[in-house]
Amino acid sequence: MLDETDRRLIRALQADALMTAQELGAELNLSASQAGRRRQRLEEAGYLTGARALADPRRLGLGVQAFVQVQMASHDPTRTEAFHRLVLAQPAVTAAFTLTGEADYLLRIWCADLRALHDLIHGILLPHPAVARVQSQIVMDQLKPDAPLPV
Repeated sequence: MLDETDRRLIRALQADALMTAQELGAELNLSASQAGRRRQRLEEAGYLTGARALADPRRLGLGVQAFVQVQMASHDPTRTEAFHRLVLAQPAVTAAFTLTGEADYLLRIWCADLRALHDLIHGILLPHPAVARVQSQIVMDQLKPDAPLPV
């Protein structure tokens, strides 16, 4: 069970995963050792599962973000597993979700340009035997940046 201090600690680490125990303690009005023990307890319990740096896609040459819906032609387990392996092997696919409704999957994709997106869709996704249809939406602007979880 999480108390309010645990929730504040999680919120602080979602904002800056590199906070030291000293900085966390100051933020939470705890000693550094108390903050460090709480952090360790939350990590061991699986509430905190890692830390990542946020990279700027534009500076990395990734000018196109798209959401791609994939509708499967076949839900045969062998073909579905092969499709999963295909998606997991694509570095441009930064998130993949299974869905209810018409589309079976939603892929978040970052590419250098429209040609790279075209090549991924038409050269890799559509030729897969389990794929029936692909529909893409290109992101024009991101109104709200990826946010921390509401804790």
